[in-house]
Amino acid sequence: MSGVRGALAKARYFVREFSGEAAYDRYVAHARSHDPGAEVLTRRAFERARTDAREADPREGFGCC
Repeated sequence: MSGVRGALAKARYFVREFSGEAAYDRYVAHARSHDPGAEVLTRRAFERARTDAREADPREGFGCC
């Protein structure tokens, strides 16, 4: 049974990494380790900032023209 559980844990890890869901967890860990007193963005604000940064990058191809 532990083999199945390990396989599911690995699959969950790869899905979270591929989808970008783990990025917020990494951001929070980084922010808290560098300045524990700093305010951390909410998940919604983090995702909004991340999306805005991607859309502003011309290499991503989000522009219409």
